[in-house]
Amino acid sequence: MEAVIQTKGLLSLPSNPRTRDLYPSQGLKNRLSIKSNRAVGGFSLSLSRNQNQKTAAFETPGFWKEGRNLHICRAEAAAAADGPAYSGDLEKPKFLGVEILTLKKIVPLGLMFFCILFNYTILRDTKDVLVVTAKGSSAEIIPFLKTWVNLPMAVGFMLLYTKLSNVLSKEALFYTVIFPFIAFFGAFAFLLYPLSGVIHPTALADRLVQALGPSFLGPVAILRIWSFCLFYVMAELWGSVVISVLFWGFANQITTVDEAKQFYPLFGLGANIALVFSGRTVKYFSNLRKTLGPGVDGWAVSLKGMMSIVVALGFVICGIYWGVNKFVLNDPSLPRSNRKKKEKPKLGMKESMKILLSSRYIRDLATLVVAYGISINLVEVTWKSKLKAQFPSPNEYSSFMGDFSTATGIATFVMMLLSRVILRRYGWGVAAMITPTVLLLTGVGFFCLILFGQPLTPMLAGLGMTPLLAAVYVGALQNIFSKSAKYSLFDPCKEMAYIPLDEDTKVKGKAAIDVVCNPLGKSGGALIQQFMILTFGSLANSTPYLGGILLVIVLTWLGAARSLDSQFSTLAKEELRQEKEATPAKAVVQQSSNGPIGQQLEDQKEENIGNGSVPDSIAGGKPPSSSEPTTPHIQ
Repeated sequence: MEAVIQTKGLLSLPSNPRTRDLYPSQGLKNRLSIKSNRAVGGFSLSLSRNQNQKTAAFETPGFWKEGRNLHICRAEAAAAADGPAYSGDLEKPKFLGVEILTLKKIVPLGLMFFCILFNYTILRDTKDVLVVTAKGSSAEIIPFLKTWVNLPMAVGFMLLYTKLSNVLSKEALFYTVIFPFIAFFGAFAFLLYPLSGVIHPTALADRLVQALGPSFLGPVAILRIWSFCLFYVMAELWGSVVISVLFWGFANQITTVDEAKQFYPLFGLGANIALVFSGRTVKYFSNLRKTLGPGVDGWAVSLKGMMSIVVALGFVICGIYWGVNKFVLNDPSLPRSNRKKKEKPKLGMKESMKILLSSRYIRDLATLVVAYGISINLVEVTWKSKLKAQFPSPNEYSSFMGDFSTATGIATFVMMLLSRVILRRYGWGVAAMITPTVLLLTGVGFFCLILFGQPLTPMLAGLGMTPLLAAVYVGALQNIFSKSAKYSLFDPCKEMAYIPLDEDTKVKGKAAIDVVCNPLGKSGGALIQQFMILTFGSLANSTPYLGGILLVIVLTWLGAARSLDSQFSTLAKEELRQEKEATPAKAVVQQSSNGPIGQQLEDQKEENIGNGSVPDSIAGGKPPSSSEPTTPHIQ
């Protein structure tokens, strides 16, 4: 009988071994007794293979016959008889260590994300230029615009989206949502902006300002430049709807949990790369004014160029989405996501406040979230008012914002690479305090230059700067480093703080913070600024008071972070102790295999927890508290 052994890469044997009988003396003495002078109970196994089919036949006569020889069995046939043990383990084709099937999903998703973030950076920089530098407007319009226009339109849009999701397919819903954005941005550059002098009620706005007083310059400006405000809102909605709802909804739909854990962090790095390139694009189009002749509206030319890119990349996004649905998702061999949506508790305002007030740990965590939202809004609006004073031309303002976006992308990229080292070496407490410390130091410098800049004029003149330009640069550094620290350190620290909590507190506490603290942080700064502007007449008159409020909020933030650090370290150490007690057998095996080195590592790990350092399972890699991946935050 000719025997062919196919080992599927496990062994390396001759392709055509010599046929022979297996006797006890040939190495199987302890497994088979081929020749026997006495009858033993057993069975004989014979395997054969046809052209395209493997079959196995069993003969069970009850006793071995004397002198019967058992020939060698084919390994391939045996594998077929046992099931698809080998055929299912065939190595799938890979490229750069990643399966080709996975790359067919991840590469298009990465391109989609890059295009969406590229557009978002252009839109975000352009919206500020439009509403801040417009005639009859200033940075004072931003807090009123966010509260009274942006928030209601966002709520209305999401209600409409919910209704459409019940009647449209997922593909139809995607196109129905994104095409109005593409059409609006194209129409704004080529229709609405050229006609802004006709469609804006300038005369009516002037009469309202005269009747109400200069304190209402911001609210009246919403009416005065309504088309620019509509662009502002649509640009904001691009970030919340197209990025958060459309893209991440699609990505979570088609990726598995393992794929998400592996590639979602890379999407976060890619977002900052898109920020760098889009910042250079904004800079290029903003400088076109220098090449144009007199009498030409340079900002209109720049706007048409940038919006043309936004429209073109919008169609690229739609094309990628169509291609993935048409050619990738129809592949039956593609890994599918079988994640089930987690049930989140729906807490009302009363229940949320009760949870926040009942736990010191949750109160400190909520303080961090609210303090960041208020602080960044107080500084950003004041900085943009000084930015307009330094760069009153739309092209100059936009050119500076292009450099600002590029610097923010680079700083955030570097900080994301350093964040794991900071967490592992210095611990949760130090990492959580970096963001408020940066805000405090740069905030003090920024407001000091605004309030006490005149005595520094001779010294700054030697550096080729005025107090206003120095304040603009310090404010830019504050926004760059506070945002990079927020996305690389603050957000991970906030999510890590939930890990040591028990399941009930973790779920309800997070829901309470989402219901109360996130909206309060975002709108709190805007409401404070509105009160100050209406009370003192302008943003400039409110600056000393805003600086004092910022100082109090950041100091409160630092105190909450220090308090939370002591509680987090205690809970994390207790959790580690319980894990060690729950798995004594595992600890014994590991100690016996690793010897004194393994015990030393365990002691060092416990010491790090006690000192506030973060173990590897928390500082990087898979979060120990959840199997769900977290999506990266966007600039």
